[in-house]
Amino acid sequence: MWCTSCALAVEGALARLPGIVQASVHYPTATVWVNGAPAATQLATLAPVVKRLGYRLSELEPVHDAQQRLAQESRYLTLRLIVGSVLGMWNMLASLLIYAGALPTPLIEQIVAWVAGAFALPVVLYSGLPFYRAGWRTLLAKRPGMDVLVSLGVIGAMVVSVGLLIRGSSEVYFDTAVMLIVLLLVGRLVETLCRQRGLKAFDALRLPEADVVVCQGEQRDTQPVGEVSVGAVIEVPPGEQVPLDGRLETPCWLDTATLTGESVPRYLHAGQRVYAGCRYVAGLNAAPLKVVVTATVGQRRVDKLCDQMRRAQAKKGELHKLADRFAAWLSPIALLLALLTLPLGLLLGIGLEDAAVRALSVLVVACPCAVGLAVPLASLAGSSQALQQGIALRDPAAIETLAKARSIAFDKTGTLTQGKHQVVHADLRQDEDATLFKSMLYRAIHQSEHPLASGLLRWASNNEVDVLTAQPVPVHHIQEHPGKGQHITFASGNTWWLGNARWVEQQLTTPLPERAHHPDYAFASQVVVADSRGWLATLYCADQPVSDAKPTLSALQQAGYVIALISGDRQGPVGWLSQQVGLAKSACYAQRSPEAKAALLKALPSPTLYVGDGVNDTLSLAAAGVGVAPLQASEAAREGASAQLLMPGVSGVVSLLALAKRTRRVMMQNLVFSALYNTLALGLVVLMAVPPLAAVLAMAASSLSVTLNAARLAWSEPHDSGVSDSLALAPAVPRSMPPTAGQSHPTA
Repeated sequence: MWCTSCALAVEGALARLPGIVQASVHYPTATVWVNGAPAATQLATLAPVVKRLGYRLSELEPVHDAQQRLAQESRYLTLRLIVGSVLGMWNMLASLLIYAGALPTPLIEQIVAWVAGAFALPVVLYSGLPFYRAGWRTLLAKRPGMDVLVSLGVIGAMVVSVGLLIRGSSEVYFDTAVMLIVLLLVGRLVETLCRQRGLKAFDALRLPEADVVVCQGEQRDTQPVGEVSVGAVIEVPPGEQVPLDGRLETPCWLDTATLTGESVPRYLHAGQRVYAGCRYVAGLNAAPLKVVVTATVGQRRVDKLCDQMRRAQAKKGELHKLADRFAAWLSPIALLLALLTLPLGLLLGIGLEDAAVRALSVLVVACPCAVGLAVPLASLAGSSQALQQGIALRDPAAIETLAKARSIAFDKTGTLTQGKHQVVHADLRQDEDATLFKSMLYRAIHQSEHPLASGLLRWASNNEVDVLTAQPVPVHHIQEHPGKGQHITFASGNTWWLGNARWVEQQLTTPLPERAHHPDYAFASQVVVADSRGWLATLYCADQPVSDAKPTLSALQQAGYVIALISGDRQGPVGWLSQQVGLAKSACYAQRSPEAKAALLKALPSPTLYVGDGVNDTLSLAAAGVGVAPLQASEAAREGASAQLLMPGVSGVVSLLALAKRTRRVMMQNLVFSALYNTLALGLVVLMAVPPLAAVLAMAASSLSVTLNAARLAWSEPHDSGVSDSLALAPAVPRSMPPTAGQSHPTA
């Protein structure tokens, strides 16, 4: 498809088919979403209708094919833009010489006018071809759009100019045709490049297509991952990602943060389900993990998440539908007015030449450049201001939705928390040397890949002791027990058992004392250490909230937004975090899958804003009105979000919402002015003779006015009077919430 007019044409043709309840064509991703009777929504039924308009409808293409198609479109547009720019430059130079009266004789003016037409002809015939094709297709679909106006304006300028040349006049309008084509080609090229960037969100979800070791009895064969069938047994080396969904043959320790957002790995038993993208956490010398494949490439859970993201993007929101309805009636009205100007001028007796010039002026004035610039320029200014405040907007159109946001949902791990565990409490056996204990702990775990190890290392190597030099105790041997802990033997002969409480207690002859379990830290991950004398220490690790989480959430709540915390982590850590950041338990939801997160998000008052950092958040980022990724977000979350915070923490959300409100006000001012301009200008060119050049200048003046108004937003100083003040204008909303964490949620 060439433009949004093409999308509206296809959508209109499909919506008129019997049995179709609703059709929605999403231009950026070139996808159509149809709702209707099963027989009416078959590809064999829909494709011929689309083919009659000059388009091709096929099954949903792979992301890689979509990228190649858009890259080809970019080259196609670039070539036409080069031709239009190079030849258009000479055309404009010739036209300026005529307009300025810099030529000595009328004969030379006539020759230069013909030269201007010669330079304009390739631009009109080659560079402008896509506009004519799109205009014709939208006419066939009975949904004429802006391409019809552009095509008629270009053709009209050429016809009137040739007619004037034949009659001996050098006041030609070839530059009008060239200007329209080149400027619109620039806009289409930028639009196509933005569409290419949007597909990177799907790229981030794609797993590497590496070879897989397939076991057949005692034999092992290497096959491409795409050729592995259901029921095959594959091996996954330690530290690698599981390439296919399957069922475990052996128990293992898995990092499931990719799909669940859990802050610590999970221990899964033989027979349990495992999903592609999870990482096998084990020592380098551990045996490979064996998995029985239950879903092949294209049917994996991560593939279905990608498909659901594309489906969510294909459906249009209310603002998108409103813009489509506006475009649907604006172009036909402008076209009708331009067509009526010619016979009206003849009836008034102003002559064929003057009537044709007036009709051409109407077409030029009717091309709503100011209307088209009103919102994008304000969005661009808002995006520039956001960047100064540490927020990168990947989709400037999201500002409109942000200005009307009613509810905000946050992920937990890596979003409201730092994503790094810290020791929040430590209990040691009486009379133990804390310095020696920390030194031995550091030696025992400094090579461990377990997520809790980094927090333990930071605690063991604090400023009070340099564990690298203070009484070093070398480690003789470490025996891994996946999902349970480690058996550590030091060179001094000391023996440690380090791991979860149940396993450590099984290694001892006496039960753990009551002191080994602190009831106030039940929310934290517990690491128990014992030696030959029995219990030695218990360390409690928790993922700490980011420093600005509490003031940010407080400001948002005071401003009237509905706030929710939706996490895939356990109830204990989620409940503890809610206390730390000042959220009610009824606003916190634990142990939610990616699909459940998205379903829960839809139950919140819309428009919604979702802030998340992981691959498991990509579906929610797509389902929300606007998705925001924090600074340390994964690549998948960054590419799937409409905005990214470039500063640590989440306070940027407050700044973004305040900026969105100011930007939307500028948008509304620009739209009102541009609509007023179009109304007055159209009335003026109908009533009196206005040369096309004057119409072009009037268009430039209107565009300049909206540009300066948008620049006023970009030049304004960032509001820095506090988070609560910046949201003072946020509307109060009813605090209706979905079921609490302890209740069932049927759609989730």
